[in-house]
Amino acid sequence: MTELNPVFLDKLRAAKKISFFTGAGMSAESGIPTFRGEDGIWKKFRPEELANFKAFVRSPEMVWEWYQHRRRVITECAPNPGHLAIKDLESKFSITVITQNIDNLHNRAGSSSVIELHGNILKNYCLTCKKRYDHPAELHIEGTPRCTCGGLIRPDVVWFGENLPEGLFEHAEEEVISSDILFSVGTSSVVYPAASLPHTALKKDVYVVEVNPVETEFTEYANLFFKGKAGVILPLIIRAIS
Repeated sequence: MTELNPVFLDKLRAAKKISFFTGAGMSAESGIPTFRGEDGIWKKFRPEELANFKAFVRSPEMVWEWYQHRRRVITECAPNPGHLAIKDLESKFSITVITQNIDNLHNRAGSSSVIELHGNILKNYCLTCKKRYDHPAELHIEGTPRCTCGGLIRPDVVWFGENLPEGLFEHAEEEVISSDILFSVGTSSVVYPAASLPHTALKKDVYVVEVNPVETEFTEYANLFFKGKAGVILPLIIRAIS
């Protein structure tokens, strides 16, 4: 792990606004598996075959069952020390979380400002009338998911081939470039347009810190790289400025 050097600590103590850009590695520390699990029926399918609009319209029962399975797995997991450390930093800084994850863990950890670029797996809406189905009691709809109007209910997530919700990415960019420091945490830095955020930050002279167990395509550009898990690194940083 890179040492907590004086330059970094000085910048951190002087910062007023910090943004966190998080990816799948953050969720993996909570025990959430990736799309391609090692066992179970869903290993037979490529994610692209299920997480897309055409698949949902063609076989809504199968896609819905897959998402119900994923929801059950996610709700059994808990925010890890990395999630909690980000929330705790709100006592010292203005914090915005921009996440590629759909697992709701940042919200469960208590973060008050979370931009979910790819949606939230616990939320749903009707394709026809747009009625929302976000209450936990409504997540156990069996069979073909249908709204009271008769329309199909779909998960409120961004599927393969779909664009991000209008204006959401621009909002994330605004939060990033108005920050003093951006932490890029647990992301592979290969999924665009999200992966462009740390580069945008650098162009605007935002100090960018990467936290990841392995080097990524972005590592060479970061102002500082901490090699390790978010659940270990972020609590250490909090202790260093406490």
